[in-house]
Amino acid sequence: MAAKIKSNKILVDILVLGTGCLMLAFAIASILKPNGLVTGGFTGLSIILGYLFNINYTFIYYGFSLSVMLAAFIFLGKKNALKILLISVIFPMVLIAVDNAGVPFIENDLFLGAIYFGVIGGLGAGLIFKRGFSTGGTDTVAQILHKKIFPFISLSQIIFAIDIFVIAFAALVFDRNVALYGIISNYVFAKSTDLVLFGFGSKKLKVEIISEYSEQISDYIMNTIGRGLTIFDVTGGYSRDTKSKILTICSPRETMLIKRFIADIDEKAFVYVLPVVSVWGEGNGFDRLQEES
Repeated sequence: MAAKIKSNKILVDILVLGTGCLMLAFAIASILKPNGLVTGGFTGLSIILGYLFNINYTFIYYGFSLSVMLAAFIFLGKKNALKILLISVIFPMVLIAVDNAGVPFIENDLFLGAIYFGVIGGLGAGLIFKRGFSTGGTDTVAQILHKKIFPFISLSQIIFAIDIFVIAFAALVFDRNVALYGIISNYVFAKSTDLVLFGFGSKKLKVEIISEYSEQISDYIMNTIGRGLTIFDVTGGYSRDTKSKILTICSPRETMLIKRFIADIDEKAFVYVLPVVSVWGEGNGFDRLQEES
């Protein structure tokens, strides 16, 4: 029975990952590139460098993916490298295949191109993240930079800085309009990804965690994610064992990062997530308790 459940999970993973990779590759090759648009991350940087050096951007993207996988192996360890190995190899191959097929979805409309790319690409990326995989892109680079150079800056802030750098670079290479549409596509992309991960939910989530590895999880949330938390003791009704419960408020993306981290160290952890209507107080993205006059 366990073997059947495992094989079914693998089959679902293959189907969902395949669909996600195909949607993301289609959004890049058939919408983003034909309209002369760029976005953040390795996708945008590959398109810019391909334009500057007259090289097919898909090969540059492949080089970035393999380089990040190697860097993850060196700086983050074998376990983290294996997590991005599959997508780092498969997705660039799918991207090359879709690009060579040359089937434009929409051309010569920057605004619609930015919207369509954000929706289709974001949904594809959401499917990949939903199954617990990483694209091996700027999120992995952000982890390396955070661990080795900027431990005082949260992952989400580093990722945001990388995307802004790429879009600013695009403004220099192309023009300001391309950069503006890049910001629009990035925004729609992020919202579409969140839609797959959490549905039509709140922008902020309350995460409560009960685990025997509360110290490691607390350290990750505070020092890597950059969020505050509360810890208190709880007693199990059946076992009567006392354990620590962690409570934190964070964004949907940060919630998925926390989930991945917990899954790696404690598969028996108890985690539940609740949408938050509003958060008042000090914190990244929280509303001020006292409104400014």
